[in-house]
Amino acid sequence: MVKITCLTENCAQRGTALWGEHGLSFWLETDQGRVLFDTGQTATVLLHNLALLGKSLVEINAIALSHAHYDHTGGLPQVLAARPGLPLYALPTIGRLRFSQKQERTHYIGSPLPIEALRPMADLRLSAEPVEILPGLWTTGVITDRPELEGRSSTHVVPQDDGWRADPYEDDMSLVIESGGGLVLVCGCCHAGLLNTLAHVTRHFSRQPVAVLGGTHLVSAGTSELQHIVDVLRHQYQPMELYPNHCSGEQAFVALSVAFPGRVHALPAGTTLTFE
Repeated sequence: MVKITCLTENCAQRGTALWGEHGLSFWLETDQGRVLFDTGQTATVLLHNLALLGKSLVEINAIALSHAHYDHTGGLPQVLAARPGLPLYALPTIGRLRFSQKQERTHYIGSPLPIEALRPMADLRLSAEPVEILPGLWTTGVITDRPELEGRSSTHVVPQDDGWRADPYEDDMSLVIESGGGLVLVCGCCHAGLLNTLAHVTRHFSRQPVAVLGGTHLVSAGTSELQHIVDVLRHQYQPMELYPNHCSGEQAFVALSVAFPGRVHALPAGTTLTFE
């Protein structure tokens, strides 16, 4: 059995004392152990929600990072301070510096821990290939083939030589869980693109996911782009349950809900999904 709890997200479940913030963190639990996927924007919200949900950092066996942006790595220093030496899974480019440029102003939007600081604090397990973190729980590895729309922002840049270039999002990684009912794809921001990520997972695991959850970065997708994604999902993939949150955007949520009635669900902080 697989249990996935959303610890941190832009919104929290109504009627609870949980906090929301722009960021994402998941608690993944199987019969073989527990993995923390991303750490949200701040340790304050992460630790608050963990306590309310009756979970503790001492229970986790490993941590995985979807990419290096601050809203997915903000709580990392406190997590590793509490659990020094914890196995940390990510792609080899996780240490690349990330910035945002707006109106000629450049500011840092990467991890609070540069790779040099991270190395002595964690057991880094960086691989471009898919890696099995726990039995049946895998990283996707690098998603190299990206013919479809990527989850991009026009303001995201990385240093190159003496200037800047558009962020290639080479560090974007998702997780795949093998449940009894099929593959479950857990995305952080899906900067590599939802359709590209689905195709990559289907090729590598020789099966299509039965569920997709997390950030899909469709917030900047236009009407025609969303319609294309709907058409591909309808004609090339088996029916799947969709749980888009964080950077997916309201327009995308509505478009998917209309196209796939009853199969698109909200996923605020505090939600627990169970896959037998």
